[in-house]
Amino acid sequence: MTRSITILGATGSVGASTLDLIRRERDKWQVAALTAHQSAAELAKLAIEFDAQVAVVSDETCLPELREALSGTSIEAAGGKQALCDAASRKADMTVAAIVGCAGLAPVMAAIEQGGTIALANKEALVSAGDVMTAAVTKHGATLLPVDSEHNAIFQCLQGNDIDEVRWITLTASGGPFREWSQAQLDAATPEQAVAHPNWDMGAKISVDSATMMNKGLEFIEAHHLFPVGLDRLRIVVHPQSVIHSMVEYRDGSTLAQLGPSDMKVPIASCLAWPKRMETGCEPLDLPAIGNLSFFAPNEALFPATKLARDAVHAGGAAPATLNAANEVAVAAFLAGQIGFTQIAAIVAETLESGIGTAPASLEEVLAVDIAARQRAKTILETL
Repeated sequence: MTRSITILGATGSVGASTLDLIRRERDKWQVAALTAHQSAAELAKLAIEFDAQVAVVSDETCLPELREALSGTSIEAAGGKQALCDAASRKADMTVAAIVGCAGLAPVMAAIEQGGTIALANKEALVSAGDVMTAAVTKHGATLLPVDSEHNAIFQCLQGNDIDEVRWITLTASGGPFREWSQAQLDAATPEQAVAHPNWDMGAKISVDSATMMNKGLEFIEAHHLFPVGLDRLRIVVHPQSVIHSMVEYRDGSTLAQLGPSDMKVPIASCLAWPKRMETGCEPLDLPAIGNLSFFAPNEALFPATKLARDAVHAGGAAPATLNAANEVAVAAFLAGQIGFTQIAAIVAETLESGIGTAPASLEEVLAVDIAARQRAKTILETL
């Protein structure tokens, strides 16, 4: 039976992996919509290959290029933020939400409101608007499936079990490229070094988040919303090999772990085929070749981002959205060479201390907090 799918962020790493999987089972999927930010030529090529109904660039200045590339086809071309939300709200059996950052928040909400299944790869949306999003999922009868490898692992380990029986949920972290670095080395770290992740092939922003450990902090907040066991039963452990993607311990002492290669196709395939399985083409684990698995407690003295995130979700209100917005501003400044690596967490911490806003109760209020937090973070940047 053919299923329809929309991919928000089709030209990014998650979008590319999703399309690779669809190529393996092309007869089972009908592509409703593909979106990108500015990569009009690449988007058009993909839209033609997969016979998409519509292709959207969120940067409207790229629309003429997209229209030219799609001329002579029946594929609709559109541009701008509203067009992006319109594409997300199209009826589809599944929507893969893979737009990085808070820019993906409104499209994710639009997808939720059409009531289908959302494979969520945009952690920032759930971090910034967790209560608003989960309420919308319930209201519109949508299904939320986690694409992040850690949350997908937890999702798999919970299948067939009662969440009330959970003692601990453990998120594993690779520790990023700097896990063995000293404070002096971190102070001098460059963007090129930060994006060189030892295990995963990811975009620049998420790679920097992995290097600072903010990625794991955001995932901690996301896990709180996806798996409501209580903050006191969520923890993080550094696991450099990235073989175990997360674990769930039950009150009888049993711990279930999901293992797999460091390839996003595995958790994406889990969502695409759920509740069944599909081939991914990934190399199977060779445990004898791996040899050993090691685990460490996070070093929050050197990598304070996880504590900042934990404190933010404990504080609640506007703090998680503030954390996310300030981090996006700081990471962009670091990648542009404006600040040093360790200043990322410092800017986030100072922005949080500003106490921006109250608990947002709607998408509009979340976006207002986001704007205010970004402005505050940019003001802090100007003083450095």
